Amino acid sequence: MAVGKKLHLGAFMRPATIHTGAWRYPGAWPDANFNFQKIRQLAEKLEAGKFDTFFMADHMAVLNMPFKTLRRSHTATSFEPFTLLSALAGATEHIGLAATASTTFDAPYHIARRFASLDHISGGRAAWNIVTTSNPDAALNFGMSEQMEHAKRYRRAREFYDVVTGLWDSWADDAFIRDVESGIFFDPEKMHVLDHHGEFLDVRGPLNIARPIQGWPVIVQAGASDAGRQLAAETAELVFTSQPNIDAGRTFYADVKARMAAAGRNPAFLKILPACLVVVGETIEEARRKRALLDTFVHEDSGIASLSISLGCDASKFELDAPLPQIPETNASKSSREKTIDIARREGLTVRQLAQRIGGHMGLSMVGDARSIADTMQEWLETEASDGFTIQFPYLPAGLYDFVDQVVPELQRRGIFRTEYEGATLRENLGLPRPENRFFKT
Repeated sequence: MAVGKKLHLGAFMRPATIHTGAWRYPGAWPDANFNFQKIRQLAEKLEAGKFDTFFMADHMAVLNMPFKTLRRSHTATSFEPFTLLSALAGATEHIGLAATASTTFDAPYHIARRFASLDHISGGRAAWNIVTTSNPDAALNFGMSEQMEHAKRYRRAREFYDVVTGLWDSWADDAFIRDVESGIFFDPEKMHVLDHHGEFLDVRGPLNIARPIQGWPVIVQAGASDAGRQLAAETAELVFTSQPNIDAGRTFYADVKARMAAAGRNPAFLKILPACLVVVGETIEEARRKRALLDTFVHEDSGIASLSISLGCDASKFELDAPLPQIPETNASKSSREKTIDIARREGLTVRQLAQRIGGHMGLSMVGDARSIADTMQEWLETEASDGFTIQFPYLPAGLYDFVDQVVPELQRRGIFRTEYEGATLRENLGLPRPENRFFKT
């Protein structure tokens, strides 16, 4: 491991936890997903734990599963990300504020304005998670009867990124001179009109907001398919991924970093943070009991619905106590589909067993005491399986507090996690350079 290399930690919030049974866990906050006072308390605790980011995921539809299942979901409704993160910007000082924003359904001018605004409001702590929305129910909310094809979504995303970052560069950093004596507010020579015309987008520009404090908000990417990895290599500075084990993590890490180098970018300026559900106990046995109890709150309806979403087809038609049948290609997320099929085949799970797994949490989990969890995280860091983790908490608030109060001090004791924030902006805390303006060289 390189001397001084430290873990980076993001908190995956939707804006609460992702586990289906979390809201039913003893002592949990059932309304955490839509209670600003409680969300603010969680953000403040994460900042006390020196987390890099509060990562606000988003979903753009309610009707993505049958009503008998939907009624059991604690994330059927949640705050709009920019509104929530703008409010949290005033309640925090250091933690990064990352939001998902779709390149499939939104317009780049909107996205550029919102993130530039959030970056200014927060003092340079904004991050954009670029996604290509695959949910067909979301398409119906935006005037599309069918979802855009996978490869086309990623071509649009690449062009979308170019437009948004071009709009962020509309103004030189010193464009706004605000000369009271002469009455000149800005220098027109330091404003650039983008005038973009591409395969999917036509955007004139310039952006009607000053260049973000960070130059560009930090770019996050979450796709794991070949197209997603390539997009990450060409654009991302932080990758949110899902890897089932350390060997898969090393393979993914090496692949994306190599693609980044091939694209002419410095691999050191990309932080790969796999998602990980962490259940902390005073002992390993206690943590296992907590996880087992948590999974008992997953109803079969939810499991089958989650399986259907992962596979991109209706799993309720399958024979529950038989192996998973052959699943045809769909237009849904390829990485989710392939991961689900791999788990079923590798572990010999029936459809029912697979649904129970996915209905609770299918991905990487760490269940143990602070020392064993820190051992695992350190191994991932030292063997280049990750640069840190995107933590998914099993239930709130206790699951989050357990991690901050028990695991963070153990990581700090080992010297692999910060005790204070390194700088004022998210880029400074992640060790990322400020992008040069492509139109105005300094």
